[in-house]
Parts: sequence; structure tokens; C-alpha cells
Amino acid sequence: MAAANKRTLSGIEDVRDRKAKVIKDSGEKRHIAALILARGGSKGIPLKNIKVLSGVPLIGWVLRAAVDSKQFDSVWVSTDHDDIEKVAKAWGAQVHRRSPEVSKDSSSSLDTIQEFARLNPEVEVICHIQATSPCLHPFHLKEALEMITKQGFTSVFSVVRRHHFRWQEVKKGGSVATQPLNLDPCNRPRRQDWDGELCENGSFYIYTRATIERGLQGGKWAYYEMLPEYSVDIDVDIDWPVAEQRVLRFGYFGLDKPEVVRLLLCNVSGCLTDGPHLCLWRGDGLISVSGEEMVSVNTREHREHTLGVEVQIYRTYRTHTLQREGVEVILISSSEDLLTKALADNLSQRTGCEVRQLGKDIQGEVKAMMDDRDLDWKEVAYMGNDAPDVDCLNLAGLSAVPRDAPVVAINAAKYSCHSAAGLGAVREFSEHILLLKKKAKSQMEQDRIHRNTF
Repeated sequence: MAAANKRTLSGIEDVRDRKAKVIKDSGEKRHIAALILARGGSKGIPLKNIKVLSGVPLIGWVLRAAVDSKQFDSVWVSTDHDDIEKVAKAWGAQVHRRSPEVSKDSSSSLDTIQEFARLNPEVEVICHIQATSPCLHPFHLKEALEMITKQGFTSVFSVVRRHHFRWQEVKKGGSVATQPLNLDPCNRPRRQDWDGELCENGSFYIYTRATIERGLQGGKWAYYEMLPEYSVDIDVDIDWPVAEQRVLRFGYFGLDKPEVVRLLLCNVSGCLTDGPHLCLWRGDGLISVSGEEMVSVNTREHREHTLGVEVQIYRTYRTHTLQREGVEVILISSSEDLLTKALADNLSQRTGCEVRQLGKDIQGEVKAMMDDRDLDWKEVAYMGNDAPDVDCLNLAGLSAVPRDAPVVAINAAKYSCHSAAGLGAVREFSEHILLLKKKAKSQMEQDRIHRNTF
């Protein structure tokens, strides 16, 4: 098998610790916990662990993979920061509030993991997942954990194969010639003739409790090889744009397949508009929610803070893309928006979308719309911006909020827009839906090619 196609390979037993206890799959149940370390004092990127990457908090990518793998009895985030705690809980994790002693710049991962193990004596296997590995998938975790539970290893860590020629470092001002470390310069191998080297990629480390008590790695250890496309690590700002492109192509987007989305529901107030006051352009003036003429404004700055610009952009975009992909779009408003029938008709005409006013039971009325169309929640994309939208944001297969939405809505959404309300957020979410559908179709086509080839 070619090196590039390999995924899992057993490592080497530590000959210095042959007496380590090896527990093979004997049928007894062991508590397996996933643990993500997320300190608030990141030096490279402030609050890096909850910074939004491709619409999802960075830590959300690995939490989604861990929860959906269904391999863990518990999933934890260890943190010392209130905001990280809120995001962790919103993504389905329990929180280990680490002590000040292990929250210092000088504290090691081992210090924190040992504290967690000491406070949770029921945990027998810990899978330490790095928050900075957004291309981690559930199958990676499942296959690596089986090396512990079925093959009897006591320590498993992820690696990636690299084909880099390494040379000895020479300090500045030194007169010593550098030396090759892993090649013969007179006989440089071709890439296809060299297996390369295995390097830790930092995605995860799995250990038994007995191993943790002695250190991070030991006993009977093994490596789990991940393909390069899944090996993404973010440490400084310059990594961020590269990671965003990589995660859109190779990231894990959840159990529900995006190609099944059939209905997009978008809250008018706070999504198409930048606040509760709904206004439309008519000529060179504004129409308020009551239909009255407002002061004429012609500057770009003022025009961009009204519904007119977003509607004009969205109408064209929606007509030529979402509809073609079989996605029905309905604009919704609550009774608090005071959306008159005349204004609703005007909005519907401008966007080409149905406009529907909902009562206080938003979830119930959305469910009724779904029943009328014989749809499940996984077939619905929902865009909201405030507390009344939280239930629908949680239930929908895809959900989003504008950049300036309240924290309670951001934590419930699966995608956080870079754009603010009324300034391109709806278009951005539409593009995100279409990108995911394209990604899913591409994967289906690849699967078909593979089946036909082999």
C-alpha cells in the first residue's frame, strides 16, 4: 500500500516499560472521556479557542467530532475562562474548571490532565483532543480508540507523514558546517521512493489512567496515522486563512448531510435588517414600518444600514442559486416587528420570497410549516438573531446568526456570520449553504467513482 494511502499503523512497544499493565478488550466497561484543554490566556491569538473559524468557534469543530463519534462516556473542556465555558456547554461538553495552579503560562498539559484525572476517578481512559485541530473527524477517534480498547495499547497518539529533508541547525556566527539529519545528499531519494517520516500532528493523545500517572506517553504505545489533509494545527494568526480554506474542504460538518436542506427560514428583523426598525427604499427615500415617507438619504453609508441594499443583493442571489438548488426561502417576522401587510407584500415582491408573520410560539409554527412540506429538522436551515430563535437554531440541520447577534443566539447557532445584520449576513449564510451542498455532492461523486473503479 502506498504511504499516502495509509491511515492506521501500530507503533512500537516501549521496551523500557515492558511491565506496564496491558488491558485488552475483555468485555469489561471502562469509562472513556474526551478532554479538550482550552485556557483563556492564549498568547499567539487572544481567546483563540473560541475565535470563529469558517462560521464555527474553533473548539466547536473538535467538540462536534467528539460528540458525534459516540465513543465517549463523557466529553469535557478544561478551562479557566467564562466565555470558553459558555461555548463549551453550548456545543455539548461538560466543563472542568481548572485551578489557578494549572492555569499559568508555565503550566503543562500534563499538569492539567493529571488534575482532571484526580478529580474524576471514574475515568479510566482519557482522549486528550487539541482544540486547534479543526479537521478532526469522528472516524479518526473511533479507529484510534479501538487500538486501546481492542488491541491492548496503553498510549496512542496521532501522527502525519512528512517528506521533509532535515538539516542540523547552526547558530548565527558559528563556523561549523551543517550536517544532513535524514538523508544522504549524494543520493537524494525521489519522493515516491521514500516513505518519509512520521511526525506528531497534535490532533489527539489517548492514554490509560495508569499511563497518565507516570507521564503523557509510556507503556505499550502506538501511533495513529492521519492523512495530511486532516492535519491542521493553528498557532498564530497567519495560520487562520489557510485553516479556513482547509476546513471548508476537509472539515467535519456533522451527522446531517447538507445536501438535504430543502427550506431556509430567515428572520427579517436583525438578519435582513440591522435592528428592529424595518425600512425599505422607495426611489430616493425610505418607507417606515407604518408606510410613512422618511427623510431622503442618498449616501452609501446610510443606504447600507437599511434593508434595501441587502434585499437587492439577496433577491438576485436567491433567484439564481438557492431556488435552482431546490431550497425554498421563507422570510419570517414576529408580532413585535409590526410588519404591516403592505410592507410584507412590498418585501415579498422585492425578494421573490414568501413573507410570513409568526406568533410567540415560533418553534411550534415552524414545525407546522415543516409538517405541511413533510420535512424533518435536518432538512431546514434557520437564520435568527435573538433569544426567541434559540430553539429553532438548536434544532435546525443548519443554522446561523449575524456577527452582531447576542451571545445566547451565537452559542445556539451552527454558523456565525462574518457579516453583520443588514450588511450581507443573509447572503453569506446562503453562500455557506450552497458551499456545503456542493461539498456534499462532490463527496458523493468521489464515492461513486471509487465504487465503480474498485
